[in-house]
Amino acid sequence: MRASTRWATLLTTLALVIFACGGDTTTDTTGGEGVDTTAAPTDATEAPTATTEGGGAEGDEIVLAASVPLTGDFQVPGTKHRDGYQLCVDIINESGGLLDRPVRLLVEDNRSDPEVAVTQYERFINVDQVDALLGTFSSLISYPTTSVAEQAGYVYPVASGGAQRIWERGYTYSFYFQQQTAEGIGENVLQMIDYYTEQGIIPEGDIGSIAMVYADDFFAAAIINGLTGGEISFPDSDETISLAPGFIADYGYEGVFEEQWPVDFTDWVTLANSVRGAEADMLVTTTASPDEAIALVRALQTVDYQPKLAYFSQGTQIEFYDNLQEASNGTVIHSAYHLQANWEGTLLGEPYSNADFIEAWNAEYGRDPDEDEAIPFAVCQGMTQAIEATGGTDQTAMRDWLAGRTAEEPVRTILGDFYWDERGVPIDRSVIMTQWEDGSLNFVYPVGEFEGTSDLIYPKPEW
Repeated sequence: MRASTRWATLLTTLALVIFACGGDTTTDTTGGEGVDTTAAPTDATEAPTATTEGGGAEGDEIVLAASVPLTGDFQVPGTKHRDGYQLCVDIINESGGLLDRPVRLLVEDNRSDPEVAVTQYERFINVDQVDALLGTFSSLISYPTTSVAEQAGYVYPVASGGAQRIWERGYTYSFYFQQQTAEGIGENVLQMIDYYTEQGIIPEGDIGSIAMVYADDFFAAAIINGLTGGEISFPDSDETISLAPGFIADYGYEGVFEEQWPVDFTDWVTLANSVRGAEADMLVTTTASPDEAIALVRALQTVDYQPKLAYFSQGTQIEFYDNLQEASNGTVIHSAYHLQANWEGTLLGEPYSNADFIEAWNAEYGRDPDEDEAIPFAVCQGMTQAIEATGGTDQTAMRDWLAGRTAEEPVRTILGDFYWDERGVPIDRSVIMTQWEDGSLNFVYPVGEFEGTSDLIYPKPEW
């Protein structure tokens, strides 16, 4: 994997012990419709103050805290993460609270900046002394913030952080609430192609060459790393993990083009022309945000490059379709979540399924949720179960309980059942492959796990 231009910033950040950061935006929310206020910047010596009433719950409140990107490059998925957490907290409070105590959600805007996020999680732990942490968005930010939590002995439920280097450091307090590490996702894409080739929908040998373009981002680069068989490296260490030969070679394809674009990239038409020149049968695009995916598709339209199959790592969000309309048709995107994948979770000791979540989301927002809203809800479900099972918020007790989950006794969420290996990576889980089909995001692989699977549209209609 190429060195990220943000590594210098991250290494500096991790070397600092920071306990304050002026000018951050704090959202201090409680149960109840419409209660979402932006407070003045907090001082390092001030713990946020709020009163809360949660459906008759009594006793000291339980404070859950998350630093998420409400502005900057990751603001769209970051805001959705906040909303997913908020709905979960609202439901808990409306149901009488957690352990008969009201719950308060403390959210700070990290501005899509890892340094700011590190500062905020350190303040959550050392100044606010919150009861439990909730994870942020993006591998880029999750990498340093998981270190903060590990050093402090705080459970860190990772909502977004699939880059495998996060999970190869021997940490014991981090748990991933998506299906697998980013390096393994590319194999699911190729398995989908194999399946539809066997079904006769993709002609044998019709896809032979693959072009890959990707963002200078932990998660985006990690997917490509798994496909090409690169190495996992670690800051301040000579240790590497080889992924050779990579899934493209394993599955008999040829990588004919590979290019990474830098942070704050804007020259999309030039990149699209380079992709077109490779004349690849399939395009693989892994991005840091949906906005990058949208910008690239528009550039590919401009240069008239028409791959037979196009996979994107981002694009399940409704904003992708709203911006591209018919140009989204046939695009394949992996997802941790789908509306029709009706997993059965629990919340406050009662069954709480994906269908229940969809109903609650529609009641609150008047539309269906997407994965960036479902994932944090599942994280909240998991932490709620850990707090209930241990009878409090002792971090070691919660860590031991989560680490002790099994296939028979998992954490049950709207994203399915979770139990983890010694790294904190889920066991026996795979992502869902989805495809935009005439304005609907249908899931096309794996086939047979849920009702309602649609056949893959192939070849992809023109942009």
